[in-house]
Amino acid sequence: MTKGGAAPQERAFAALTEKISRERGVSCGSYKDKCLKRRIAVRMRARGVHTYEDYAKVLDQDAHEYQELLDALTINVTKFFRNVETWNALRPYLDALARARPRLRVWSAGCSSGEEPYTIAVLLAEVGVPGVIDATDVDRLSLERTRQARYPETAFSEMPVTLKRRYFRDGQPLEPVRALVRVRAHDVTREPPPEPPYDLIVCRNVVIYFERQAQERLFQVFVDALAPGGVLLLGKVETLFGPARERLKLADPRERIYTKPA
Repeated sequence: MTKGGAAPQERAFAALTEKISRERGVSCGSYKDKCLKRRIAVRMRARGVHTYEDYAKVLDQDAHEYQELLDALTINVTKFFRNVETWNALRPYLDALARARPRLRVWSAGCSSGEEPYTIAVLLAEVGVPGVIDATDVDRLSLERTRQARYPETAFSEMPVTLKRRYFRDGQPLEPVRALVRVRAHDVTREPPPEPPYDLIVCRNVVIYFERQAQERLFQVFVDALAPGGVLLLGKVETLFGPARERLKLADPRERIYTKPA
């Protein structure tokens, strides 16, 4: 692209993201431009258009395309017990919380299609403590998959076989596990936490897609939503920074486990 064409393209991109935010309530301004452009480009190629203006027209003409776009913007790769070493590292913290509290409240923020909150539900069942897990996401298709809770065999490739046999049948969680998960539509960039305080907040590989200012704001939200003594689990490539960093202790640098002073 020539330098002369860069400014008009940037204006067209800004107009498109403003349109998406206004018409579908997705906070595009919180995402990194590079991430947005890459995922919008996927949909533009799928529809055979080459400019942001033409893609805006497609959105006006085809309501279904909006859902395809939102799916592209919120896509997550997830499995049960993904990076099993992370869940093994988290287990002692859950044990400690279970000894200190009669019931645990958990928030799985950006739960995608549900493998993460059901993984947490299995761990709570193993620890033997009652609880409730708020599974939230902005993508309504992902939330519907979480509610249906029917998973292909590939989703279990990292899950210990003994746990799969104990808590799942025919690709679905058994009722004692399923009953722990409460599915909610929620945009972490625009809405307050569902029902704080939480003993555990898990938000893995979500914050990395947002601009630094939005990341800092989200970290503050998570810290505020944690109960004293609570635990925050981030993705391995995510690092807590800003004022929130001073309010938590980095308990496991490798697995990005943070604890809030009691």
